[in-house]
Amino acid sequence: MAIHVVLATLLAATSVLGAPTADCPEPYGVQTYAHPEYCDHFFKCTNGTLTLEQCENGLLYDGKGNVHEHCNYHWAVECGTRKAELVPINAPGCEFAFGIYPNAPCSTTYNKCAFGVPHEAHCEAGLAYDDRTHSCNWPDLLLDVCNPEAVVGFKCPEKVDPKSVSAKFNPYPRFNIGECGRLVTCVNGYPRIVSCGEGKVVNDESLTCDEPEYSARCANYFH
Repeated sequence: MAIHVVLATLLAATSVLGAPTADCPEPYGVQTYAHPEYCDHFFKCTNGTLTLEQCENGLLYDGKGNVHEHCNYHWAVECGTRKAELVPINAPGCEFAFGIYPNAPCSTTYNKCAFGVPHEAHCEAGLAYDDRTHSCNWPDLLLDVCNPEAVVGFKCPEKVDPKSVSAKFNPYPRFNIGECGRLVTCVNGYPRIVSCGEGKVVNDESLTCDEPEYSARCANYFH
């Protein structure tokens, strides 16, 4: 059955935000359908039983949300003409019951709120939380609030020996920081951490991520 027919059937069987009385289009499994008028409501069919659901505070329905009960963070949902009333709860560390919020400008941690309770999460090494994208980002892309050298713990040299291994990676020279799982690359003069993939370690001679047996210093890193 086409989606627009499903929605028409469901909407006709319920008053505005009222109790649905129609049968579900599918008798088995779980299916969800957007409410045509309200972005924070949706229809849910569970093995043929139809219910009208509402997203938790700070969440909206987009058909693919997986934050909580088929709903997504409000900033990630395009509602179109569907209405949504977002009422902040303003709990400590949480503007809404569900959301992601920075701890401070250029912080390497952030609060992930669920039911109004903040849980501290950590960015990967060398990244800082970007409130514009609601994710962790390279600190050199946040220069208005970030000092990349402080976040990464490395200062890119003004000049690179043209005969060095680092220079082979120009215009983004690489440098050894003494770790087996990471090295640093400089982008426009700012440091970024490069993490080796699973099972790989830093090869000091080539400044690449390599199999452990080809790295004298890190051969036993995973043992």
